[in-house]
Amino acid sequence: MNMNWELLVLLGILTCGFAMVAAKRMSTLIGNFRLQSLLLCLLTGIEAAKGHYIELYIVAGLILILKVLGIPYFMSRIMKSMKIGENIGFIINPQLSLILGLALTYLSWVFAGQVFADQEVLGRMFTAISFATILIGMFILITRLKALAQVLGLLVMENGIFLLAVAVAGGMPFLVEMAIFFDVFVSVVIFGLFVYRINELFTGINVDQLNRLRG
Repeated sequence: MNMNWELLVLLGILTCGFAMVAAKRMSTLIGNFRLQSLLLCLLTGIEAAKGHYIELYIVAGLILILKVLGIPYFMSRIMKSMKIGENIGFIINPQLSLILGLALTYLSWVFAGQVFADQEVLGRMFTAISFATILIGMFILITRLKALAQVLGLLVMENGIFLLAVAVAGGMPFLVEMAIFFDVFVSVVIFGLFVYRINELFTGINVDQLNRLRG
């Protein structure tokens, strides 16, 4: 029964990644990140219940507070206070982005099958989806122009790294997990200040405008 739940949650996490790659509006991107983080929280709770890991229950709570509630709220406030438009800004259009996201997922599945051939099917899927989430986050970071979208790409990558740690080692050491959450929180605050300064200087947060600074 746990296996069925894990599989459904993993597929949900991957589907949220595809939805973020195909998103055309900032609010949609933020909403899908929130949903992906909620599913990651649920998966962490399932793993905690399976292994009776008190630390993972705490981590699940932190994911809920920071990534499901705190960070999306913080980003939505930035959008409203700065009157940022919904357009994300694309280097690659959403349709082609989705195709490339599917290709990255296929490559992740092939890689997981080669490197972790001794794992059972669920284990390989766990690993493949972890790698796919990391690559999708990196793809969003590279191919979206607005700073907020790039921050979300970084956070999606962190979701994938945490998922990979759960897949490979049943969860990272607790102190390392706490350090990562602290780093993520501080990074979001710094990026928020960075976005605020860009908005003040360039009346927008399309990082492509930073090209003007090259001399």
